[in-house]
Amino acid sequence: MAEGRAAATGKHPSHNKAIGLAVAAAVGGFLFGFDSSVINGAVDAIQGQFALSSTVTGLVVAVALLGCAFGAWAGGKLADHWGRTRVMLLGSVLFFVSSILSAIAFSAWDLIIWRVLAGVGIGIASVIAPAYIAEIAPAALRGRLGSLQQLAITLGIFAALLSDQLLAESAGGAAEELWLGWEAWRWMFLVAVIPAAVYGFLALRIPESPRYLVAKGRHDDAVAVLRGVLGPDEDARARVAQIESTIEKDKKLEAQATLRGPRFGLLPVVWVGILLSVFQQFVGINVIFYYSTTLWQAVGFDESQSFLVSTITAVTNVAVTFIAIALIDKIGRRPILLTGSAGMTISLAIMALAFTQSTGSGDNVSLPSPWGPIALVAANAFVVFFGASWGPLVWVLLGEMFPNRIRAAALGVAAAAQWIANFLITVSFPPMLDAFGATGPYLMYAIFAALSFVFVLGKVPETKGVELEDMEDLPPARQRKARA
Repeated sequence: MAEGRAAATGKHPSHNKAIGLAVAAAVGGFLFGFDSSVINGAVDAIQGQFALSSTVTGLVVAVALLGCAFGAWAGGKLADHWGRTRVMLLGSVLFFVSSILSAIAFSAWDLIIWRVLAGVGIGIASVIAPAYIAEIAPAALRGRLGSLQQLAITLGIFAALLSDQLLAESAGGAAEELWLGWEAWRWMFLVAVIPAAVYGFLALRIPESPRYLVAKGRHDDAVAVLRGVLGPDEDARARVAQIESTIEKDKKLEAQATLRGPRFGLLPVVWVGILLSVFQQFVGINVIFYYSTTLWQAVGFDESQSFLVSTITAVTNVAVTFIAIALIDKIGRRPILLTGSAGMTISLAIMALAFTQSTGSGDNVSLPSPWGPIALVAANAFVVFFGASWGPLVWVLLGEMFPNRIRAAALGVAAAAQWIANFLITVSFPPMLDAFGATGPYLMYAIFAALSFVFVLGKVPETKGVELEDMEDLPPARQRKARA
């Protein structure tokens, strides 16, 4: 009976184990999302307690992203030497320690150091999770399981916003004392030790990637792992032999087992991964989550209501990720990305147009009717289009599109580029807002969204249904058709 259901659905009951392993690995994405948003509830209290200038405050907010870039770059290299699960454990330890040290910070400058340390841990988690999921997942489920990374990120964002609000309300403000004589903002950082500890525990419990096990000569262990996630009906030994064949091929082509190539020093596929990462950030998604207060106040909400609106946006971001999870293995990667690019372009352009009607400046910007509601709807439409497309799909593609011999290293470089792009968008929005108003940055993001459509159309491969061992044989850019 189970075999009949498997034949009908393409999913074996043993795939449940693959789902469980993917969920465990995706906890790294939760840390990613949590860390990117936890600072929001604490930043005003930190600025007041340490008497910081706006420049130093901005550095405290954004500096973790530079640590993330380094962690992503180093994580890919370490994963090839130490294994995926050991590097996951390293990321959890770094984030655990940095959360404690951030909570007891005595100045802005040591807080900056601990934020960088947290960033390194998050960068490691961000690159290892998609690589591990891609290598452990059956091809028929790989897109949906890879999407769990983005789902976990959105849940992390929501959890951070919620915990910040609960702690601040319990203390009567983020700068007020809560427990043990510590201000609420310190507890905001300290609570992050919980997901960090969970991630470390799971890293100790899940099996190593079959690809890494075969590379280290542990064939029986690799067979056992593959049987667990593919099911007994699949020939795990044949799959191991296939992996071994590609590894032997890679050894013979060791000179090519490098990211270096003819196009500006890198292989074309590495540039595709880098540009996917950069476009994901250059459409300005983190402006909505980092700097939404001005927008919400401009459309008529007072400051006390801004958290509620931000939370609704975060919940929307979580919900629409399920759309991508449901569709990615049915209709493919490229159609979803193209739809997302088109939707983001239109919604961002509407936001830019709406703010041409704004009055006032700085924190006193306002939008007359009907432009306020239009901007609010456009902002949430942008979140919907991003959350259902570029948010989850970029992580899926980064986990699966690279040839085996360079996957971890190339993913590390692409993820590092993503963090650097995130940093640039984060630090550039306030001065652009002062210089050009909200119209300038939102128009720029709309242009990048339009360019992302052209990029996907011409350069991004369709990887739906393609085994990881066959990624090197994908057809040329203008012939991307999903394989059955």
